[in-house]
Amino acid sequence: MSRVMLIFATALVALLAGALFYAARFPATAPPQQAHTAAPAAMPTTLEVMTHPAFTLPDIDGKQREFSEWQGKNRLLNFWATWCAPCRREIPLLKNFQDQQAGNGFQVIGIAVDYPEAVVAYDESADFNYPVLVGEQDAMAVAESSGIEFIGMPFTMFVDSAGEYLGAYIGELHQEHLDELVEIMTSLERGEIKKDEARARLDAL
Repeated sequence: MSRVMLIFATALVALLAGALFYAARFPATAPPQQAHTAAPAAMPTTLEVMTHPAFTLPDIDGKQREFSEWQGKNRLLNFWATWCAPCRREIPLLKNFQDQQAGNGFQVIGIAVDYPEAVVAYDESADFNYPVLVGEQDAMAVAESSGIEFIGMPFTMFVDSAGEYLGAYIGELHQEHLDELVEIMTSLERGEIKKDEARARLDAL
């Protein structure tokens, strides 16, 4: 046998030996893999909305007032501050609304996120015809309980006569907003619409 043929035969034997070695280590047919069941996707965490607000804050005279005091009325909780220009612009509109709608079961409640001294001084010129409660961090906590991040004022929450939170409006209210609010809340009181529809329409204000 020539030297070239001997080298070729040796290489072939080495190749076959290597193939047999790996074949012995790994089975020809891989075992069936277990099916992996995908873990259910985690539900997004949502902030629980306070459906029945309950809080106590002092009024301008320092008297503690409970929110339940106005139970049975459709309530507008208007969060404002003396240093907030849009808030100040809303006040005459809200006073007029209170005059017109008090007999129809509506109640405006001002909640000043401000220092008591500043609110008392402002009351002398504003001459509020609706209750004004005062609180700094406590007032902000009431606003944030709606499930909406408190990012500025004015901010108004809407609560029905049963005490259930229905929605909120961020920004300055105008007459068209209040007109739509009255129609929605009145329709809800009469049973003409459901609360889900009322919420949807308030969200669209």
